[in-house]
Amino acid sequence: MVDVQFRFREDEAVNDPAVTVDSFGEQTNATAVRIEPGDDARDLLPHLERLSLVEVSFPAWTDGRGYSSARLLREAGYQGEMRAVGDLVIDMLSHMRRCGFDAFAPDRALNEQDAKNAFDRWENVYQATAVDGRQAIWAKRHG
Repeated sequence: MVDVQFRFREDEAVNDPAVTVDSFGEQTNATAVRIEPGDDARDLLPHLERLSLVEVSFPAWTDGRGYSSARLLREAGYQGEMRAVGDLVIDMLSHMRRCGFDAFAPDRALNEQDAKNAFDRWENVYQATAVDGRQAIWAKRHG
């Protein structure tokens, strides 16, 4: 279990131990999985209804593969908790939220006010996503 610092869900936090993507398919009672860099999130697509927690590991803030995993699962319909875990920095937070993360467990606690500012920073966005439903700025301009 990791310590979650920020969570944007109303349901109860999931505390089930997360298993690896490779072992998830073999464990019919597992409801939580941890995606490491290099794992293929598409392997989880047939099991979305069984998952209550997906932890995505960020061992280094410079490794952005977890963004793609989160967005892929959200766009495929995953509704459970999507938790970013590891070397998280303030500059990543708003982008992670847009990709579908709704819980954050950084290795080192982040400043609460800086994090709030990061989560609230961008009113307008350039890319539309199915995740947060925000309309891209170009679409607002060109109706």
